[in-house]
Amino acid sequence: MVVDDNRDAAYTLGQFLEAFGHEVAVFCDAKTALSSMDQRAYDSYILDIGLPDMNGYELAKRLREKVPHLGTFVALTGYGQEHDRVLSKAAGFDHHLVKPVDVDNLLRILAEQSIKAEAHKT
Repeated sequence: MVVDDNRDAAYTLGQFLEAFGHEVAVFCDAKTALSSMDQRAYDSYILDIGLPDMNGYELAKRLREKVPHLGTFVALTGYGQEHDRVLSKAAGFDHHLVKPVDVDNLLRILAEQSIKAEAHKT
């Protein structure tokens, strides 16, 4: 799952991840992303912090309530100060990446999560 209110950034990231073999659902607001959880869970959640309808911290907390032990949560944000990292960790994020994203690092995180998800299925 990718959630970013910058539609171009969200869909570009989604297409990039699909090119590397990931199945991606892209949302441009928090409420739609939350409602999608009624239909399925995801292995990874890449969330912008500066969303207009609900910040990414609150979105992560609400998503964690729906999938408390599954999935990895990645904050992808323009906020990179230590205080921002503390807030993202408190909200349940596993990783905090600053825009523009280091794509190699993001792909590594997703590969690690894919391995964990496969191991959990068996």
